[in-house]
Amino acid sequence: MNQPLDTTQLWMPFTANRQFKARPRMMVAASGMYYTTDDGRQVLDGTAGLWCVNAGHCHPKIVAAVQKQAAAMDFAPMFQMGHPLAFEAANALVGMAPDGLNRVFFCNDGSEGVDTALKIALAYHRVRGDAGRSRLIGRERAYHGVGFGGIAVGGIAGNRKQFGPSLAAADHMRHPLDIEKNAYTRGLPEHGAEMADELEQRLLALHDPATVAAVIVEPLQGSTGVILPPQGYLQKIRAICDKYGILLIFDEVITGFGRLGTPFAADFFGVIPDMIVCAKGLTNAAVPMGAVIVRQDIHDAFMQAAPADAIEFFHGYTYSGHPLAAAAAVATLAVYKEEDIFQRAADMAPYFEDAAHSLKGLPFVKDIRNLGLVCGIELDGIAGKPGARAYDLFSKAYWDKGVLTRTTGDIVALSPPLIINKAQIDQMFGSIADILKSLK
Repeated sequence: MNQPLDTTQLWMPFTANRQFKARPRMMVAASGMYYTTDDGRQVLDGTAGLWCVNAGHCHPKIVAAVQKQAAAMDFAPMFQMGHPLAFEAANALVGMAPDGLNRVFFCNDGSEGVDTALKIALAYHRVRGDAGRSRLIGRERAYHGVGFGGIAVGGIAGNRKQFGPSLAAADHMRHPLDIEKNAYTRGLPEHGAEMADELEQRLLALHDPATVAAVIVEPLQGSTGVILPPQGYLQKIRAICDKYGILLIFDEVITGFGRLGTPFAADFFGVIPDMIVCAKGLTNAAVPMGAVIVRQDIHDAFMQAAPADAIEFFHGYTYSGHPLAAAAAVATLAVYKEEDIFQRAADMAPYFEDAAHSLKGLPFVKDIRNLGLVCGIELDGIAGKPGARAYDLFSKAYWDKGVLTRTTGDIVALSPPLIINKAQIDQMFGSIADILKSLK
């Protein structure tokens, strides 16, 4: 007879631990669009795990690549050493990246990717003799991981308040969400591009553009409830950065690898940053891996400034370019191309959009925002109980409907694997509609 699982020892991340352990939600297997729970139920994955399983769970080609590499070589250091798969993975990633971004620095996740990109930006100006550029600018309600650099430029109060001021030389633009003007917009909001102007008119006027090293933005803010850039907004941010010699970093940990129907959001918007941070879908989440994709001239500035045979950039991680992660990345990027998964996502996006907006008018629905295969459903909250109504929906969806959703405050976020079909979209949004009608 199986003994009950002891859950007391594990301190779980970003989880209400006491609440979870009172009624655990346990996954024991996964395949394609579905998880299997410990009580044998099939749960439709409406969140691609955590925005990351773009090609579906346990894809056989990715599984085989990891198994093969694990049997051949479990680990090799990348400090003063190398192994072929890390270079193959970098080459494959560059082959998918926007033109001009052709140098890759590997790390282990999005948080490390953000901190790496911020360090590259600061060091880049220094090696060019412009050490006065030490300020970083992020955005309110931004999520850039949980490293000290990431929480400094991030704009989620709960992620910052327990840890002191961290990096003081960081400031924040307002986020562009304006429900009053843009409620129930299908795709990119029409109003709000002018909010980009405050980068120049407020922050650069306050701090002096000669002190700013980089601006970092998520093209689509996912973790705080699917905040979309208004039409023309990102183009304005790019133009302002160009005007003042400031590096522009896109945090594409969520939007990279087909979420909007293109390899990167940079392709979707036609705005090319100086660096892209990616992770999650890079390996289909089979093995943790992140990367920063950099313009060649940024990379070359380090090579030219350092003495011969010297380390050019004092940064890295034990598991940078880990063999198993590199194997997963090579296989994953090949699967995306061979199975035309990005185009499948683009083709399914209009049906997904219609299904999302079919919820308009149901009880407690305040706004619906969507782009590609991403949707945010903002609910009216319960007075004095922030997040309670959305959590109730999340719980009922999992236990009663067999659908996995995600909540942030009173916003329900959906970002399914890119292989989702119309029947599964109907199941997902139909289940949510049923639950909304029953909520109090």
